[in-house]
Amino acid sequence: MTKIAFIGLGNMGIGMAANLAKAGHEVRAVDISEAAVTKAVEAGCIGAASAEEAVSGADVVISMLPAGKHVELVYMSDGGVFDHAEPGTLCIDCSTIDVATARNVIVNAEERGLSMIDAPVSGGVGGAAAGTLTFMCGGKQDAFDRAKPLLDIMGKNVFHAGEAGNGQVAKIANNMLLGIHMIGTCEAFNLAEKLGLDAQTFYDISSTASGQNWSMTSYCPAPGPVESAPSNHDYQPGFAAAMMLKDLRLAQEAATTARAATPLGTQAEALYSLMEASGKDDLDFSGIMKLINGSL
Repeated sequence: MTKIAFIGLGNMGIGMAANLAKAGHEVRAVDISEAAVTKAVEAGCIGAASAEEAVSGADVVISMLPAGKHVELVYMSDGGVFDHAEPGTLCIDCSTIDVATARNVIVNAEERGLSMIDAPVSGGVGGAAAGTLTFMCGGKQDAFDRAKPLLDIMGKNVFHAGEAGNGQVAKIANNMLLGIHMIGTCEAFNLAEKLGLDAQTFYDISSTASGQNWSMTSYCPAPGPVESAPSNHDYQPGFAAAMMLKDLRLAQEAATTARAATPLGTQAEALYSLMEASGKDDLDFSGIMKLINGSL
């Protein structure tokens, strides 16, 4: 049994922490929301009143936080994780944050005699609950090797992407591509409909032709063809447009730093920004279809 401090019990973190507890590990869960902690306790975790309490004596610290500033605060502030973790503790940050912050926090961890990886996830709330997430990890090989048995409990695909921060690189590049694919798929369905071809027929053709992609076959943005897709449930989010926009902005920030040309990524960010400006970024990211077809 591993003693785990789990910090951050949002929509993703709660499912991840619960799966670790179900696997027989001691999971001390902490969040600024008392309701979230209560929910974690009901799922088999032990509630902690503070990060200090959760981290004290822990073998592993796992975090799932909104942004880089929160990761820095939780780990590096006075009284944070680094001040209370015992030497040799493994830290796994599963947040999706900017590459520079991820690398800086890991360097600081290693300077304090701790091991750390960045391990952002893909798979959404459903994947977190089901234990089927994909983890993209950056950091030293020995730290990754220590983390992998726990990541295997929470996910079905676990990749070591190389040096510190490379997990974030993989995540933001993947999600930039996903955003571009989704917009292109919406445009194709909208064009087909405007020209008199219904969504199901277009799906049946394109899903077996060269236009096939995940956004079409697994998450179709047009109502009808894929029953489980948010498009058939009023675009209630599995992965909200606000979260896609966050990742697209991280991608653009990284592209500027790296002087990498991402013209389609730039346009994808602009379109999801329009959803945000319209107050509709709480819809699933496939709800960009409503912007494309003029029904937003």
